Amino acid sequence: MRYIEVIVDTPPEALDQRCEEMAELGVGGFVIENEADFRDFLENNRQYWDYVDQELTEQYAGVSRIKCYLTDDEDGRETLRRIRAAYGRVQIAYVEDSDWENNWREFYKPLEIGEKLVVVPEWEPIPEGKRLPLRLDPGLIFGTGSHATTRMCLAALEDHARPGVRVLDLGCGSGILGIGALVLGADSCLGCDIDPKAPDVVMANAALNGIGSDRIRACAGDILSDASLRHSFGGGYQLVLANIVADVIIPLSPYVQDFMAPDAVFITSGIIDGRQDEVRAAIERAGLRVTGHRCEEEWHCFTAVRA
Repeated sequence: MRYIEVIVDTPPEALDQRCEEMAELGVGGFVIENEADFRDFLENNRQYWDYVDQELTEQYAGVSRIKCYLTDDEDGRETLRRIRAAYGRVQIAYVEDSDWENNWREFYKPLEIGEKLVVVPEWEPIPEGKRLPLRLDPGLIFGTGSHATTRMCLAALEDHARPGVRVLDLGCGSGILGIGALVLGADSCLGCDIDPKAPDVVMANAALNGIGSDRIRACAGDILSDASLRHSFGGGYQLVLANIVADVIIPLSPYVQDFMAPDAVFITSGIIDGRQDEVRAAIERAGLRVTGHRCEEEWHCFTAVRA
């Protein structure tokens, strides 16, 4: 079935009233797009703001509108006539019915990373070749391999993930880094993320790679505010990973050495261009020595060891 997308530009102060009016005209559901709400969301989620695409910010500039979708039949066209009679000129477009729930999958294909890995969505066949497959179900949690920060961390892992290595993944998200380390040969991984959904996602993605709970565990919590959680991790990890954002890496840095074995490596990314110097300074103040620096698509990744 085809649908009619209807866009009604509306002053911000009139959005609620207009939604009520449109409901009376026969509209069953709405999408409200408003620059003020978008900026309020960013302000209230500052720990994630480095990941906001500038193009998305520009798309919301000056926007205040209501979208609705009507069936392209006589009932839908009659509702459209009532909307036009009430508000004058509106924008319309026609969209074809499709499997919206699954069409996003077409954007995820096997992705070669570094020299050894290929990230493979669970529904795709494993490509032929010598690369090690890392199976993943891309979901709502960050970490699919497509972002530059994740790619740089996975590439850096190739030099350090090997038998005998214990991994601590702080801000583990989907678990892609920790699972990648295990695929590359590391012994075990403990992951932690502030998102309560993360542990289930991590374990599901680990299972896709034949990795069980004897090699990987995940928990949810705030490592900056919860000292008992940090203490529960213990120490002696040969690899500590933190692909987060600069505003978390900086206050996290003083705790990193507590987790590290004497010969351990710290790999951190999620650092937007312009924040790399202050992150590097924070790492060095915490008693670490930066040994590697990668930059890709305006993002930075550091590798560090004990000074």
